[in-house]
Amino acid sequence: MNNLKRIDPRRPFTITAEGLKRITAGVAGAAGLTGFPAPGSAHREQPKPRRTTATPQRVMLVAAHADRGALDDHARQALAAAALIADAHAEVVLLVFGEFTGDAAALGADKLIELPMFDRRRFAPIDALNALAACIAAYAPVHVFMPDNATGDGDLGRRYAAAVNASVATHVVEIDATHVATYVQANSAFAARGLPEVVLLAPHAVDPKLPFIGAGERVVWRFDGEPVSSKGVVRDLGIEEIDAARLALEEADFIVSAGNGVSDVAAFERLASTLGAAIGASRVAVDDGKFTRDKQIGATGKTVEASVYIAFGISGAVQHLQGIKDCRHVIAVNLDASAPIAKRANLTVIADARETIAALTEAAAAARSARGTGAALLDSAAVAEGALV
Repeated sequence: MNNLKRIDPRRPFTITAEGLKRITAGVAGAAGLTGFPAPGSAHREQPKPRRTTATPQRVMLVAAHADRGALDDHARQALAAAALIADAHAEVVLLVFGEFTGDAAALGADKLIELPMFDRRRFAPIDALNALAACIAAYAPVHVFMPDNATGDGDLGRRYAAAVNASVATHVVEIDATHVATYVQANSAFAARGLPEVVLLAPHAVDPKLPFIGAGERVVWRFDGEPVSSKGVVRDLGIEEIDAARLALEEADFIVSAGNGVSDVAAFERLASTLGAAIGASRVAVDDGKFTRDKQIGATGKTVEASVYIAFGISGAVQHLQGIKDCRHVIAVNLDASAPIAKRANLTVIADARETIAALTEAAAAARSARGTGAALLDSAAVAEGALV
């Protein structure tokens, strides 16, 4: 009996600048596959051309909530989908709910509309729906793209489609200029249809790396709709803060993680409590009995997607790097500047873990005291840098 697992012939593609691509064993990363230069072929990034300079005749709208002034990976993928599908006479308009401080042009947007009054921490779905409908009425896009997530955008896209009876495709795992596709029947079948009015994209259906840029024009557009959330239609109960230690690592947005280089576990736990961060650990630290198995991060432990991940005394074995591949900002504290984790980290602090933990705890406690106990959590990168001064 042959027990070899067969390749799913219905497995989705990923849309890239070169078109739809399947990841096939043995060719991923080969020269020319992704449309980007092979490693070592260029030592500096070349300027990217504008996607189009033609007069726009139609609009592709992308709507997403910002998180602390930036778009997350899922939202950037939705924006890249619109930019890759758009032809020379289509304009990509990005509507951001919340404050946005990023580079809209680099992400592929031709126009940026920012609605800073929509804080992601405030639940106002009816107001957001009215703003989205007003923007669509003003720009009349042929298609609307949104990330199909659980933090507001997926719900908003469904609310809009239901309100105006628009054609919609949800949890889209495959897309190009002519069709979308998704799994159905408990992922046992694959369904495809023409490009609908509203497209809600699943994660990783699109490669967000673009070989071009957009115009990036910031547009002043005012939403003058009257807020209705205060009238009792929806009541925001606020955000309930809980002890970070009670939070599952898969759900944590802020994680401090210890490796073999952390000798004082009590001091490390005090730092996590001061910062309001969840605690993680490497496999070596767990095997040594310093932490329980549910704290292990890596291929044989938990895979995390934190916005901030600070690794103390972790060398960065390939299994551990696999567990943090989806983290937005990685900060590594290590005495070895050539440790593998330094290649993954956005910021590497070459210092003793114990001394850094003590300095960071003191700096964080002082800053929190100055801002008040009710203040938001501190920016971890700034605190880490300040602790070294």
